[in-house]
Amino acid sequence: MTRWKAWGTALVLAVGVPVAAWAQGVIQSITSTQQAGSEVVRIEMSEPLAAVPAGFVVQAPPRIAIDLPGVGSALPRSVVELNQGNLRSVNVARGGDRTRLVLNLKQAATYRAQLEGKALLIVVDSGGPAEVAQAAPATQGATAAPAAQQAAAPVHFAPSQNADPLSLRDIDFRRGQDGAGRVVVELPNSQVGVDIRQQGQQLIVEFLRSTLPDRLRRRLDVADFGTPVGAISTVQSGDRVRMTIEPRGAWEHSAYQSDNQFVVEVRPMVIDPNKLVQGPGYSGEKLSLNFQNIEVRALLQVIADFTNFNVVTSDTVTGTVTLRLKDVPWDQALDIIMQAKGLGLRKNGNVLWIAPKDELSAKEQVELEARKKIADLEPVRTQSFQLNYTKAEEVAKGLTGQNTNTQGGGAGGNAVNTRILSPRGSVIFETRTNQLFVSDIPSKLEEVQAIIAKIDIPVRQVLIEARIVEADDTFGRALGVKLGGSDLRGVQGGVPGWSVGGGNYVTVGGGYNAVNGQTGQSPSTDVNALNTDTGRYNNQFINLPANVTNLGGSQAATFALSLFSASANRFLNLELSALEADGKGKIVSSPRVVTADQIKAVIEQGEEIPYQVATSSGATSIQFKKASLKLEVIPQITPEGNVILTVDVAKDSRGAATTAGPAINTKHVNTQVLVENGGTVVLGGIFTQEERNDVNKVPLLGDIPVVGNLFKNTVRSSNKTELLVFITPKVVTDRVTAR
Repeated sequence: MTRWKAWGTALVLAVGVPVAAWAQGVIQSITSTQQAGSEVVRIEMSEPLAAVPAGFVVQAPPRIAIDLPGVGSALPRSVVELNQGNLRSVNVARGGDRTRLVLNLKQAATYRAQLEGKALLIVVDSGGPAEVAQAAPATQGATAAPAAQQAAAPVHFAPSQNADPLSLRDIDFRRGQDGAGRVVVELPNSQVGVDIRQQGQQLIVEFLRSTLPDRLRRRLDVADFGTPVGAISTVQSGDRVRMTIEPRGAWEHSAYQSDNQFVVEVRPMVIDPNKLVQGPGYSGEKLSLNFQNIEVRALLQVIADFTNFNVVTSDTVTGTVTLRLKDVPWDQALDIIMQAKGLGLRKNGNVLWIAPKDELSAKEQVELEARKKIADLEPVRTQSFQLNYTKAEEVAKGLTGQNTNTQGGGAGGNAVNTRILSPRGSVIFETRTNQLFVSDIPSKLEEVQAIIAKIDIPVRQVLIEARIVEADDTFGRALGVKLGGSDLRGVQGGVPGWSVGGGNYVTVGGGYNAVNGQTGQSPSTDVNALNTDTGRYNNQFINLPANVTNLGGSQAATFALSLFSASANRFLNLELSALEADGKGKIVSSPRVVTADQIKAVIEQGEEIPYQVATSSGATSIQFKKASLKLEVIPQITPEGNVILTVDVAKDSRGAATTAGPAINTKHVNTQVLVENGGTVVLGGIFTQEERNDVNKVPLLGDIPVVGNLFKNTVRSSNKTELLVFITPKVVTDRVTAR
């Protein structure tokens, strides 16, 4: 049983019959009764109707409308009060050559129409969701089934009208608009019955009294098409062909038949709380249609009645169409009809003009040629435009299609060679008064006026402030030692050194010359043997003082100790040196600049360092290197009031001197960010940390525990530097520049 969505609108039209064939008559009475839980409205006519009339159901407010072509009304009033069961009243409205009956209901319901002699019976089913049964055409000599029996009959997408089983021709799958999956079935004729229902997460389509060729008995894996449909299986089941469609995710479906082609469309569900009807591309109320060989013009009139649009149909629109639609938006239904018959549509207000596509194209071409001829013959007028915020020269270049390379603002900014004026148009700009004088046809002058009104506006300004924070934290500790000794007995006339047996002696000193001086091998006047600090011979044989080179150049504290004999001719000297340095520093640079929206601004401060460069002739010349703080920025104000910044920040300083000139220490950030008005964002940062632990020692002796400290020096240093770049944009709302 096919079920309609609660907010859908159902429409069922019986087999098309020419209007001229309908019997003329009038409505004599309208009464209602209840049968088997349903309300039956009996409409007595003066003449029997030739066929079951067309009608449609409206869900909100709940109504049933029946159109009786060529029928008048003999009722004393236009409203018949019923107030029975689900029925409230019946409105009788006469319009043109037809009479419309509107049954006002208490809740949404479906109906079935049948003929019984001169009477028309409308059976209103109130027991379930909105469903519409196909109204079968009346056949001469046929006896109408009881209302209760008809209410129990199954409801199909389309009933089967073929007596013998027919073979399906083809099954295909295509990707539709917005990722919809379309299952296309070629039927043998338009009489094949179709039943479609949703079973769990699957769609089951059954073709009644049909057979399936062996080549079509297969499973199609269509997951690679990128639609909600994953697979399609088709099998023979008795005298039916059963097709199982396996969708995935959130989806919705619609089905329609155009002549011998049946289509099931499965679309991804798009959840939009601001949209009454979900679905891609179509937003009309949903309806169902069932037409059998009806004239296209009559079908378009039905669409017009349903949508309250005025439809103008060309005389060349002819032919008939067989169409079955189930749960399809009305604008999609109209699109399907036009595609099936090769028609085109042009909308003007609430009027739809429908004609063959070739005819529409030819008419538009004629209209465009007529407009071109009018433009060629129309007199030219001259109009002046006073510009207040934009340069007249830039606007003139833009109107004539000349390339300009100005950045931001201005009519010609980044323009292409596209001429706005007509071939007969010309423009003159006056720089002193900033005016434009444009000569062209009136329609082009209006276009130019509209363009100038949009571009000749004050440009908002932005204050951009950057903060470059450089912080450093240094710590260092150095420890060193000097150890030496001297023996002056040889200088004073004695024997220096210590006996090692056999009449041999050994002495120690801080170097070769020091030993020579102690033993009398070199005269005391030899400066190479003397310590220039003490005036004595160099007696240091361990000279590893604290290394303060990387500790800011500070001097180390020293402590000395000397051990000597009673005769003061032998000495042992010890000097300890130590330094601990701790330093912290911070440099804050804060450049800021004001500029217009989408205009590049540059602010720079620093120095240019001169250096000499040799030329090819051997002469020298002076060149310069920049070491500066530079802020370059292009702001763009968004409609929400935020600011998009294209930023280039550089902080350069003088570095070490080289033979080719001074080095430049650079700190550079180039990026694009989105910042709220008045907000601050960190563009980037650089953090460096250097840890060093240096040891200088005498081999072997420096490795002796405890005592080894007298034969080495140690340096431990830690350097931390951090660079952070902040930026803050502010939209200037008044003419006073922020301070």
